[in-house]
Amino acid sequence: MDRGDAARLAVRPLTARSIVLSTLLGHHPPQLPARALVRVGELFGIAEGTVRVALSRMVAAGDLRHGDDGYGLTARLLERQARQDESRTPRTLPWDGGWEIAVVTAERRPAADRTALRQAMAGLRLAELREGSWLRPANLGRPRPQAAAEQCTWLTGTPDEDPAALAARLWDLDGWAARAEALAAALDRAAGPAERFTVAAAALRHLLADPLLPEPLLPTGWPGAALRRRYDAFEAELRELLRQYLEG
Repeated sequence: MDRGDAARLAVRPLTARSIVLSTLLGHHPPQLPARALVRVGELFGIAEGTVRVALSRMVAAGDLRHGDDGYGLTARLLERQARQDESRTPRTLPWDGGWEIAVVTAERRPAADRTALRQAMAGLRLAELREGSWLRPANLGRPRPQAAAEQCTWLTGTPDEDPAALAARLWDLDGWAARAEALAAALDRAAGPAERFTVAAAALRHLLADPLLPEPLLPTGWPGAALRRRYDAFEAELRELLRQYLEG
């Protein structure tokens, strides 16, 4: 992959930290001994010393915990793993045309609360219609984080306008679809484990931004399911490669 493709697809460079983090986020349970993480780094051309320095820094930063059982994700990153898992196998509900509507009713919110709410709404895949008003089709089953429950009043309703047109206003569906197709094509073209790893990581980040809309609201040929299948195939391939490498 040349630099132009990498920039266009927002593919991040392969680092010891990204290898460790992606490996643990994709592993269930998300913990591995240091020797296993070092060997994974070697598979991608990262020296043992570089991986061990990255592990120490990630523990100091609160990204990892270190114990007798090796290195594992901390609570914040366990939440990220749960979001990633959900983005790959979303828990959708039959849609009857209703929309979730959240209106901010808490007053005098400090900046930290406003930030927490935005993060919660992103995790819930709601879009902001205007300041303090968030909505999406009511087709997802998931709990509401405390920040969303406490700062908002929640309603269910239906738009008077065409719901597909409203969805197109709230989300850049054409832009998401175009990037998903480009990532799927890049994953097919990628040569070698390192390049496939970096493209697949970008694909997984993109899946986190899929609004997971009901089919009637999606443009024709929506590529979300196809990108999930591509990523699942990559992960199965990587899991087998790592098994063989770690046992070798």
